[in-house]
Amino acid sequence: MLPRIFALALLLPCSAFAAIDFAHQVVPILKEHCADCHLGDKKKGGLSMNTRKDLLDGSENGAVIDLKNVGKSLLLAVLTSTDEDTMMPPKGKRVPAEQIAVLRQWISEGAVWEEGFTFGKSSYEPPLKPRIVTLPAARDGRTHPIDRILDTYLEEHKVKRPAPISDGEFARRVSMDLIGLLPSADDLAALANDQSPNKRAAFANRVLARDVDYAEHWLVFWNDLLRNDYVGTGYIDGGRKSITNWLYQSLISNKPYDQFTRELLAPSGESEGFIFGIKWRGNVNASQVREIQFAQSVSQVFLGINMKCASCHDSFIDRWKLDEAYNMAAIYSDHPLEVNRCDKPNGKIAKAAWIFPEIGDVKPDAPQPERLKQMAALMTHKDNGRFTRTIVNRLWHRLMGHGIVHPVDAMQTQPWSADLLDYLAVNLSENGYDLKKTLALIVSSQAYQSKSLTATEAIDSSHFVYAGPIAKRLTAEQFVDAVWQITNSGPKAAHGSVLRGKPDTSVKPEGVWIWSNAGAKAQAGETLTLRKQVKLSTVPTMAKAIVTADNEYRLIVNSKVIGSDTDLTNVESYALGTALRAGANNIVLVVKNGGKGPNAAAAWCQVMLTFADGTKQIIATDNTWQWTTAVPDDKGRFATEPKDWQAVVVATRQETWERIVGKKLQAAVSQGGSGIPSYVRASLVTSDLLQRALGRPNREQIVTVRPENLTTLEAIDLANGNILAGYLKAGATKLISQHPQPDDLISTVFTQSLSRSPTENERTVLREVLGPKPTAQNVEDMLWSLLLLPEFQFVR
Repeated sequence: MLPRIFALALLLPCSAFAAIDFAHQVVPILKEHCADCHLGDKKKGGLSMNTRKDLLDGSENGAVIDLKNVGKSLLLAVLTSTDEDTMMPPKGKRVPAEQIAVLRQWISEGAVWEEGFTFGKSSYEPPLKPRIVTLPAARDGRTHPIDRILDTYLEEHKVKRPAPISDGEFARRVSMDLIGLLPSADDLAALANDQSPNKRAAFANRVLARDVDYAEHWLVFWNDLLRNDYVGTGYIDGGRKSITNWLYQSLISNKPYDQFTRELLAPSGESEGFIFGIKWRGNVNASQVREIQFAQSVSQVFLGINMKCASCHDSFIDRWKLDEAYNMAAIYSDHPLEVNRCDKPNGKIAKAAWIFPEIGDVKPDAPQPERLKQMAALMTHKDNGRFTRTIVNRLWHRLMGHGIVHPVDAMQTQPWSADLLDYLAVNLSENGYDLKKTLALIVSSQAYQSKSLTATEAIDSSHFVYAGPIAKRLTAEQFVDAVWQITNSGPKAAHGSVLRGKPDTSVKPEGVWIWSNAGAKAQAGETLTLRKQVKLSTVPTMAKAIVTADNEYRLIVNSKVIGSDTDLTNVESYALGTALRAGANNIVLVVKNGGKGPNAAAAWCQVMLTFADGTKQIIATDNTWQWTTAVPDDKGRFATEPKDWQAVVVATRQETWERIVGKKLQAAVSQGGSGIPSYVRASLVTSDLLQRALGRPNREQIVTVRPENLTTLEAIDLANGNILAGYLKAGATKLISQHPQPDDLISTVFTQSLSRSPTENERTVLREVLGPKPTAQNVEDMLWSLLLLPEFQFVR
């Protein structure tokens, strides 16, 4: 019963996804029936409907919509009234009942408003080029550049400077923000005992230096943004490609953001899944084909621009036009792309073009790969200040709870501090596009190290007044990771597709190039099946295969097709996951030669295994492999088991292929495997009912901001779910064995959960919960009471 009682604390205001389409259902109604009196520069009766805030502010007679009691909304009352003195519109035809029903449902869903939309005329156009900011004078000795800007801002807006937070609060906040983990008792003690003046900056740098923890935390942010996951629509049938291992290694190596972006936009191999998009099954709306997805995704992720509306027609919400969306889509398209307006072709063929020609353009007649390279260069061009502003705004939002431009995907909106946004953007380019340095810059400011405000309704940046950081609800992954830390009840292994850890350059390629003859010559189109049979005493905890071939291959393990490629220069890494088993295993490569006439052909493979006891094993192509001319079916199975298996031959001229891919082979075998912690993170496993209840999305759409509040249904699911209860039950038993004394148990769990010691009143209450000799049930009750406190639920 106690868990369900405490779960009521989670029943915060509803933030469900809207079923009503604001742009296409609500906007036309308001334009048709309300424009003469309440839109643009019209404000009869004191009511403007130009923005959501204007509408919520109401009229001279008070509020016109009631989000808590829709039936009491004045707007609906006057629309349905038959009294000529009060009915609206006062003249002309009445609003049809079906349109009033749309408005009623829209209000019941929270009157969700399109990001950045206004019915009024906006004179603001974001600058394109970067702007150097002259920092204002320091106040009260606060010389940090962010503080210099914000202290001036607070003074100009007559807002009191927020109070500083304690060392313990800072340690919890910065650890959760930067690596998504609770600080340990040793971390807290080290910071508290450090007497140096720059101890907090040093602490933050130590946290950022935990490369694996950093990568596995920010994987959540980028998976949401790049709609990448382990399972979901398209992954099974080839309609979608994962970029997990490229993304993981990019984060763990802190790849410069401009390079990171170029590799996504002009990809090869492992990073191509982002622009590949999702190939939906069956017939889809013209605005959802992969070419249009490309324009939508690239503009949203890297520029904070909403091209979804402009993918159907000229945008209702900002200046972007249908032709601009299609011209950007044509950069990716490998065929002539006809423009569709509202899903109807208009006969016009899109011409590949960049949306900011002031800094250059793509060559529309160039091959697709070259067009993508040109666009990637333009996106990361030194004069494209919108690129850097967009990412620093996302990072500021992530750390401070509210964007400098807000919402973060409405970068056409005026920032509440242009100086702060421009300073951070230029700083990023000057620091070599090092996102860790930008994070370190923000968290080292007194602004970041200030008391947080209670999260309130999101306000767009044109009406927002900064007064300090805003508390942020834990993401699903942060919550689950914290529970696993406290209870030591996490999973034993990551999803099988993840190659964890830092690159280990001590690992060398051990495979050799093999074929059916020493000269490695084959006719064009000749196909061989190569295999290695191996017995394993136990299933490895981590297994990856590095493969390439001259010219193409399919990798099959135990009749499971793992991957394929048609380009020798692509050295691919595959996580084998659950494909291997204890006992006999078959590793098969189906290899086909290309070209014209007899030419060189060979294959190379290295399978790298790690077992639970830390031992490693390498299975590489050598003369113990076998070959046959028989070819298995698409599922890796032979109609009849071949009887002509023969020993392969090691090619005599290994240097033929080493010159082409030798460096790539070294990079691939060194990827992952070093510095892997013993614990597994929530970001590395597939979503479950608990994580979905806490807001983890399915990532079929780009998610830049998760809902801040749980819905009632989510809270009920959480309160009655068995997953969290199972973690707490397992953890309670372990905690009793480690800390049998009640006071020791209280101190340990309290410090780990909230990064502070309990007050005497809190200790007294928890003693009563535990009793003199704690039982597992009592400890579970204590854990519930702590985990569902707002102090635990939020990064404050």
